[in-house]
Amino acid sequence: MIKTLISNIDEFDIDKEIIKEHAKLISEGKTVIFPTETVYGLGANALDTEAVKKIYEAKGRPSDNPLIVHICEKDEIKELVTEISDKAKKLMDEIWPGPLTMIFKKKDIVPEKTSGGLDTVAIRMPSNPIAREIIRQSGVPIAAPSANISGRPSPTKGKHVCDEMNGRVSGIIVGGDCDFGLESTVVDMTSEKPMILRPGSVTKEQMEKIIGEVLIDPSIENKEDVAKAKAPGMKYTHYSPNGDVYIVSGNQKNVIDKINSLIEENENKGLKCGVICIDENKDKYKGEVISLGTTLEEVGANLFDSLIDMDKRKVDIIYSEAFSNSGVGRAIMNRLLKSAGYKVIES
Repeated sequence: MIKTLISNIDEFDIDKEIIKEHAKLISEGKTVIFPTETVYGLGANALDTEAVKKIYEAKGRPSDNPLIVHICEKDEIKELVTEISDKAKKLMDEIWPGPLTMIFKKKDIVPEKTSGGLDTVAIRMPSNPIAREIIRQSGVPIAAPSANISGRPSPTKGKHVCDEMNGRVSGIIVGGDCDFGLESTVVDMTSEKPMILRPGSVTKEQMEKIIGEVLIDPSIENKEDVAKAKAPGMKYTHYSPNGDVYIVSGNQKNVIDKINSLIEENENKGLKCGVICIDENKDKYKGEVISLGTTLEEVGANLFDSLIDMDKRKVDIIYSEAFSNSGVGRAIMNRLLKSAGYKVIES
């Protein structure tokens, strides 16, 4: 059990002395959890192999899964990568700081432990001011996957990380709720045609307006596991709560009828059931119901929180409505399908 320094910080009035304490932990090769605009990250010095090992230990994560390296200024990328294409520069200019991770060929300064044994490195410049300040004060790029036990839903609130990670890391900065609630979009920039490896709140359509055609990795659209993941979250099962998750698709009335029928059937067996859905349908379901909001952006922001909440309610089975598979909906369905182990019921 590690003694964890837990600090509360207001992102609109940052106490730099508190940040300094946590930045010192990073510079000493220890692990610190901090908020970003996407999800909370579990950080350590990206250039220190022993420090990076502590991330894997805290998460219980397989060490062939690459980590995202976070920087606080665009120029810092030059120390980490061998080449930056014109398309990458355009995306950096338009979207950074923000929820977009780009993959480049790495320089030798980036340890293989950070890159998951690959010759590439994933880099992001977060917009959250707390994240930027701890990177700045620590003086090193910070490798930071989501701050959860591997395979579990990613944390979007400070209370999530305190519940799950207290005693597993050296520091936790609690800095409010994350804006987007889904991990960053990951795009591979090492080929002529960039390819999305993990969808997020920065959409294919947004990027194509800036750089032209962007491909989507075929594994995003099906359930085959990825033997050698180039990006976090490409492995088969991910984001899973304790309860079994099922996605129910079809027209709205059929979906509601099907879910209520399944709940009745399972409650008769003594199983506790929950539903996650859009706000307009929340009063139409039986069981434990959580509204994800009215827009796809709200659904994305609330998705992981709802799965964690279902665990707290000790739900055995979770049914989710299906969502549009375009724009931000592609990222939502990607996370839901992995959470459900690709269990989809047609209504």
